[in-house]
Amino acid sequence: MASSRDRRIAKELQDIQSDRDNSGVYAAPVDGVSLKHLKGTIPGPPDTPYAGGTFMVDIQIPDNYPFKSPIMKFETKIWHPNVSSKTGAICLDTLGTAWSPVQTIKTALLSIRMLLEVPNPKDPQDAEVAMMLLCDPEKFARVAQEWAIKHAGAKKQELDLSKYKKQDAPAENGVNRYKGYHRNLVERFVNMGFDVEAVVQAFEAIGIDPNNSQDYQLEEAYISDVTARLLGED
Repeated sequence: MASSRDRRIAKELQDIQSDRDNSGVYAAPVDGVSLKHLKGTIPGPPDTPYAGGTFMVDIQIPDNYPFKSPIMKFETKIWHPNVSSKTGAICLDTLGTAWSPVQTIKTALLSIRMLLEVPNPKDPQDAEVAMMLLCDPEKFARVAQEWAIKHAGAKKQELDLSKYKKQDAPAENGVNRYKGYHRNLVERFVNMGFDVEAVVQAFEAIGIDPNNSQDYQLEEAYISDVTARLLGED
């Protein structure tokens, strides 16, 4: 008889399968059977050096899941300040101290995808990569793209470095849709397949700070809370 843990994992995998076209992330048993060892895939977010790549993630499910987070690491080599370029280890609070049983395999994969879109060099897993991003973002983007092409099957394309620099809030028609939040802050979740209005409502419900309409990086716990609410898993 299947354990409650296995039943939950099976249900989560069914949800991932049915929502794959929207979320972009995927996970399945490595051997097609065991629910203890999964392999996940994450698409490189658009408008990043990882765009067009497919990144494989090794997922180990502990016996006391969901009370303990899944153990995830990149199998695909990636140049990112929060991922070890040597071992694939990921520095993400969602997979550690910020984990809660309300989170799922899908929300964890989406949090990692968000990390690819918004790297945090101030809390690095790989100090060399973090230093490059802080000191020479253009070089970081070039190297990250080269690794994505070599290891993740991405195609070379023109890079937009503006996201690595401070941006002012846009003055454009329709800005009120964002209810005082910087467009980039909202669009990071929109790029995951959610509607602008739903994202803004989630921000307001959770109490995300508009920060005077300036762009900034959300704490990982808030990213997890927003993602869970958008997925109806809060």
